[in-house]
Order: sequence, then structure tokens, then C-alpha cells
Amino acid sequence: MGKTKKVGAAGKYGVRYGRKIRQRLLKVHKQQKKKHICPECFKPGLKRLAPGIWECKKCGAKFAGKAYKP
Repeated sequence: MGKTKKVGAAGKYGVRYGRKIRQRLLKVHKQQKKKHICPECFKPGLKRLAPGIWECKKCGAKFAGKAYKP
């Protein structure tokens, strides 16, 4: 997959939608998928269940946050 090395997850859109929009999408996607630290147990292991709902895989704490980052 040499085509998506630079563009990451935005590579699935190919040349569609314009460069700036795909770059913005990539920025949000990276922010959403990175390791987030749980405010309860302070361990990296948060998973996004739905927009604004996050759950810790380690301690099981659920809480509300922002849509793309807690």
C-alpha cells in the first residue's frame, strides 16, 4: 500500500474531495485513534464507543468527552 503511506486513512478517498479536506480528516483520525490516558486509573487504554462516549479497557470506567478526543 505505497499509495497511502503519506496520506494514511485519507488514502481511501483517492483524489476526491480536495487536499485540504482530506488533510483535515487525517488530522482528526490520528487524534481519535491515538492512545488516550484514562482519568480514573491513569493508564493508556481508552476506546471510543460512540461520539462523545469513551470507555477504559483497563478499569471499565465510562465517561463523556468530546467527539474525537476525551
